[in-house]
Amino acid sequence: MKIGTCVNFSSPEEIPAKLAVLKENGFDSCQLISWTPSVWTPENAEFLKKCLKQYGITVSAFWCGWNGPVIWNFYDGQLTLGLVPPEYRQMRIQNLCDGADFAHSLGISDVVTHMGFIPENPYDPNFHSFCVAVRTVAQHLKQNGQYLLFETGQETPVTLLRCFETVGMDNLGINLDTANLILYGKANPVDALDVFGKYVRNLHAKDGRYPVNGHDLGEETRLGEGKVDFRALFSRLKELGYDSHVTIEREISGPQQLSDILDAKNYLQAIIDEIYGGASC
Repeated sequence: MKIGTCVNFSSPEEIPAKLAVLKENGFDSCQLISWTPSVWTPENAEFLKKCLKQYGITVSAFWCGWNGPVIWNFYDGQLTLGLVPPEYRQMRIQNLCDGADFAHSLGISDVVTHMGFIPENPYDPNFHSFCVAVRTVAQHLKQNGQYLLFETGQETPVTLLRCFETVGMDNLGINLDTANLILYGKANPVDALDVFGKYVRNLHAKDGRYPVNGHDLGEETRLGEGKVDFRALFSRLKELGYDSHVTIEREISGPQQLSDILDAKNYLQAIIDEIYGGASC
């Protein structure tokens, strides 16, 4: 089991320095995150491959953003995020397919994104049109031999499971964000594994607290200071046979971000060694 972190890709010039920081701090894997379709070019893919080889970094997944407005709350988020809003859907289908092709050129099999606030009511007309859109993207990825991973948070575990059943593709998976289910007030991540555990292919190790009002997400915290029970989480993941990547995500900026990520690495490594018998790396 490899512990990595996130690397944002918005311009190729920044990548060597970012990978150097990873290596200096003992990481050899990452999720590559990009919200900039203009940089998804063959030339940049070749440059990235050379840099990744130079620094000995494995990319566990490509986190694919999309064009249009992005507002992370319970009100405007319903209208702006993912493939759920019909007015942005066709554009974002293309974004996800383009991002998947870019990832494929890098040899990356897992493509992650936020799909938005999936309707919980299966009779909502937008639920079925959304599932058609997901199927369109999944079919494109299938041709590349890739998986489409939903990052958890904006939907209940049962809604996510229902979506997978309705879409009916065998290349759908989950990027379990351990904090998002709490930050959005949707579930406890440990219990959620009882619903969709077999679909988890990657995870964001993140911590946080439940919402305290009906408009804003809960507060993200350092690992160990929020509501996620990481020992219980990894115990359940081991029961499910999960032995893949763990990606630390700390959504702050400045020097404290790296400090918290390094603390999280030590915190997680101790728990993983305890649960998995020291078999992680």
